[in-house]
Amino acid sequence: MAAGDGDVKPGTLGSGSERGGDGSGGSPGAAGAAGAAGAAAEGGGWAAAALALLAGGGEMLLNVALLALVLLGAYRLWARWGRRARGAGAGAGEESPAAALPRMKKRDFSLEQLRQYDGARTPRILLAVNGKVFDVTKGSKFYGPAGPYGIFAGRDASRGLATFCLDKDALRDEYDDLSDLNAVQMESVREWEMQFKEKYDYVGRLLKPGEEPSEYTDEEDTKDHNKQD
Repeated sequence: MAAGDGDVKPGTLGSGSERGGDGSGGSPGAAGAAGAAGAAAEGGGWAAAALALLAGGGEMLLNVALLALVLLGAYRLWARWGRRARGAGAGAGEESPAAALPRMKKRDFSLEQLRQYDGARTPRILLAVNGKVFDVTKGSKFYGPAGPYGIFAGRDASRGLATFCLDKDALRDEYDDLSDLNAVQMESVREWEMQFKEKYDYVGRLLKPGEEPSEYTDEEDTKDHNKQD
């Protein structure tokens, strides 16, 4: 009950009201006292309601503040991923070295000719595996000058791949016939050759010393590229 109810004895407020209702009995002072008590009671109820409203308003403000923080965090996350997506889209729009170069016509290479295609002197990157030359330009992040296998660019990579060696000791300045490799290492070389054939363009043979290059017709060149596609 409200604070006003504590100022009026039980039964007094009810009896006074009944008397006031039929116009008989009770003095004006008694009626005034009863009215004052009712006002007090009503005033106490409003006070309680006001406190409840304030408490509810504080909770509402807290909820609004929490919601605002959540929305702000979501916006920042969206903005961050949006920037990344735009950056990725811009990067995708730029041509890679492989996309900017025309497909290489089929031809054979000596070791000296092969070394010109190391990704530093020209954008195109070639390497040889088991006597076959492959255009690995589209894998420049691996075989480019700064790539983990950049040491093989413009070189015969057969020995390094067979022995899992990325040192210069795995590279020969002269033609390497791989005759000293064992059966397991030669099998590894052939497996690497097949993997390169599946992924990269085969552009010709690595010539042995004194060997003459083959003359490839446009028809042979197109047929070979279509097989790879």
